[in-house]
Amino acid sequence: MNDAIVRARVDSDLKRDAEEVFGALGINTTDAIRMFLSQVRLRKGLPFSVELPDNGDLLMSSKSRQAALDSVYDD
Repeated sequence: MNDAIVRARVDSDLKRDAEEVFGALGINTTDAIRMFLSQVRLRKGLPFSVELPDNGDLLMSSKSRQAALDSVYDD
């Protein structure tokens, strides 16, 4: 098996909060990423729905929207 390294820059609070959830599930971040990527391959897409919320968030400033997107998709 050829291992590839995946690196991502994420907000430290987001990482900490996610690691707490992973710990409660009995997995680590690496396991969670492997599970996510396996589901992407299996489903040939994201393993969850991606939608725009219907709660007025579109009225946020473009800077706020971009910061929110960057926190999820920043590489």
